[in-house]
Amino acid sequence: MDIRLLPFNKLIGLEIAGSEGDLMVCLPAGSQYLNHLGTVHGSALLAVAEAGSGEYLFRNLGHISNVFPVVRKLEAKFRKPANGKVTAKCTVIRAVVDGWVSELETRGRVLANVPVDVVDSTNAVVLSAVVEWFITRSKNA
Repeated sequence: MDIRLLPFNKLIGLEIAGSEGDLMVCLPAGSQYLNHLGTVHGSALLAVAEAGSGEYLFRNLGHISNVFPVVRKLEAKFRKPANGKVTAKCTVIRAVVDGWVSELETRGRVLANVPVDVVDSTNAVVLSAVVEWFITRSKNA
């Protein structure tokens, strides 16, 4: 799945930040993302965090057929004002990801908590979040 092609992500101009490593998705610098203070709007930062966590899941669970993830909860803390391009970074210990895969295979569902930091053009962490995904797997896999 190309996360950029989801209607909302396409509308806001979401981009893939890289195909490897911990950089997931980004929004380029642009006046359309600014708030009344001239910094990146909080809802734009939340959109990057959510989409970044989804991209992380796709990269790590995309090889499993008939998987259906849905965001259950997103907890976030705004750390400082964001300027310019904003990028989601995700890193989860491999053993945790392996646990998700194992639980999907045995139970057919899992709650996966994906931590995300959103950084701005100065590489400052402007938002930290944990996105909880409820992931089910069809028995017809």
